[in-house]
Amino acid sequence: MKDYTAGKLRNVCLMSHGGAGKTTLAEAMLFNTGVLDRFGKVNDGNTTMDYDPEEIKRKISISTSIAPCEWKDHKINIIDTPGYFDFVGEVKQGIRVSDSAVILVAAKGGVAVGTEKSWAYAKEQGIPRMFFVSKMDEENANFHEVLDQLKDTFGNSVIPFQLPILEGDKFVGYVDVINMKAKKFDKDKLVDADIPADMSDTLEELKEALNEAIAETSEELMEKYFSGEEFTSEEMISGLRAGIADCSIAPVLCGAALLNQGVTALMDTILEYMPSPDHKPVIKAVKPGTDTVVELKNSADEKLSALVFKTIADPFVGKISIFRVYSGTMKSDSTVYNPTAEKNEKIAQIFMLRGKKQVPTDKLIAGDIGAVAKLQYTSTNDTLCEQSNPVMLDKIVFPEPALSLAVEPKAKGDEEKIGAGLSRLQDEDPTFKVEVNAETHQTIISGVGEQHLDVIVSKLKAKYGVEVNLTDPRVPYRETIRKKVKVEGKHKKQTGGHGQYGHVWIEFEPGETEDLTFEEKIFGGAVPKQYHPAVEKGLREAIQHGVLAGYPVVNLKATLVDGSYHDVDSSEMAFKIAARLAYKKGLPDASPVLLEPISRVEVYIPDSYMGDIIGDLNKRRGRILGMNPQDGGLQQVVAEVPTAEMFKYAIDLRSMTQGRGYFTQTFERYEEAPANVAQKVIEEARKDMSDDDDE
Repeated sequence: MKDYTAGKLRNVCLMSHGGAGKTTLAEAMLFNTGVLDRFGKVNDGNTTMDYDPEEIKRKISISTSIAPCEWKDHKINIIDTPGYFDFVGEVKQGIRVSDSAVILVAAKGGVAVGTEKSWAYAKEQGIPRMFFVSKMDEENANFHEVLDQLKDTFGNSVIPFQLPILEGDKFVGYVDVINMKAKKFDKDKLVDADIPADMSDTLEELKEALNEAIAETSEELMEKYFSGEEFTSEEMISGLRAGIADCSIAPVLCGAALLNQGVTALMDTILEYMPSPDHKPVIKAVKPGTDTVVELKNSADEKLSALVFKTIADPFVGKISIFRVYSGTMKSDSTVYNPTAEKNEKIAQIFMLRGKKQVPTDKLIAGDIGAVAKLQYTSTNDTLCEQSNPVMLDKIVFPEPALSLAVEPKAKGDEEKIGAGLSRLQDEDPTFKVEVNAETHQTIISGVGEQHLDVIVSKLKAKYGVEVNLTDPRVPYRETIRKKVKVEGKHKKQTGGHGQYGHVWIEFEPGETEDLTFEEKIFGGAVPKQYHPAVEKGLREAIQHGVLAGYPVVNLKATLVDGSYHDVDSSEMAFKIAARLAYKKGLPDASPVLLEPISRVEVYIPDSYMGDIIGDLNKRRGRILGMNPQDGGLQQVVAEVPTAEMFKYAIDLRSMTQGRGYFTQTFERYEEAPANVAQKVIEEARKDMSDDDDE
């Protein structure tokens, strides 16, 4: 691949709701540029972009793939992102390094939730977007209906650059609205055609809307428009470029990627109207460890800055770090600095990725995208720069995981392999988290949704050879007492030689702090001072297991008030046992209760779902604390909900809101569980204990 200047580069992100045809469109683009000699199909599992075994098996994209191709003396980096919501982290990676977005909308399905989300992500990133109405070859495809939906949803910025030509419902060509020329498909070629007579009125209206949009991009063009003069073709192109760049124009094109129809016109439009990386002359970064903003020229001669936006953990090649250069030039066989790790990294051979294929190159200039293998200290979101000029680029903000499940090995002894495999998968996916719960000793994996965790489990089996089951995590309940009791604990054992003797009277009562409060009020040395720590130690061990269901006891105050000892037979061990006996004997009479964890939950939803969401939270024993309007027509519902009721909330919220809602959850406090809930938990705990005893 030859060298290109930044002005000849295009980084384009393909986005959409699942199933709109992004991967097929990418395949057609690669085929048209001569990179591929055969056109792969998603159903056959042989496309360039969906190369992961999981993607081939499921026939959907799971991760963001990159593929460079050359078209008309330009280089296009195609960035193909997944459409399913569980893989939103991948979309965030792809959009972060793109300069524009092509949002696909199926001609039959129209605007879906994923279309809205794609628009929102592109808007958040501040990049221009265009629509490609795909699958025009399918039965019941309706371009005009989709166009109306796009305008209703996204406003007047939506302007068609093409209108499809249909013959008996068959998609046979299109009219280029800008140049007012018709083209028809003739096998692999495009041929000039006459504009169908029945389209002239519609075209006049569209041409007028287009001229209006061009006029609004500058004072001069506005004046020319109002004086009734025609725009020159240069003025039209510069006006459209300006409108697309400032996001006041979102072009609409159409095609059928599977038949490779309309794809070359889309590629020409990308080159003509979508911005190149040098559209932004300055890159902002910060000095490590400070808030000081520095500006870097978006130029190949500037000092280096590159963002690692994605990591692939390949069991054979090792770790592959994919990056975009924002300033300067990244060269093979060089040394760069990672300010996050505060370490130098050796860059070996740089390559471009085309799906899984590696295309070696000796350098990448500002604006280009490439990869390098086996970096030691670098993770996703790290900046690579020069040690003489350390800077950090803006990080990608990933969504927090919403669904947590416990992992149980199918085969005994696999724990270590599972831990290692999950840790490697976590390196690859910032929306996936693994932790071992110190209390329940379960390995908990958290992801964006059910499909996300299902893919993780499949990858664990395929890449690392271990199988696991997923179950609901155990809820970390607590126990406490409600009243004061005074109780005796006596441990006396006579055997040959030394005996064992420990005797205590302890008052148990509700305490002020979560931790055990231990005091002693001993008079006349009934229990000598040297044994007091043993009494406390015995109690600390005992409170790990409550008397109701075996959960840790909190908010307990214990006061050693009396007891007795034996000169010869008393020992620390004897007093430890005596304290434990007092605990076991006394707590059942101190009105023990079960405490359940309560989460603070913030749900973000469009206004129309408010009633359903509040009703559902009430069913989960939630307390609504407030409702606050947010930007973009969203509402925030704040509630406190028992943690035990929240395990599958991510799945339920998605189905209630068609994927439009999201939520955050944080631990708030413990409070007494209602009697019916406590009863059920206690019964289950006792059943588990008796099952363990039987084993």
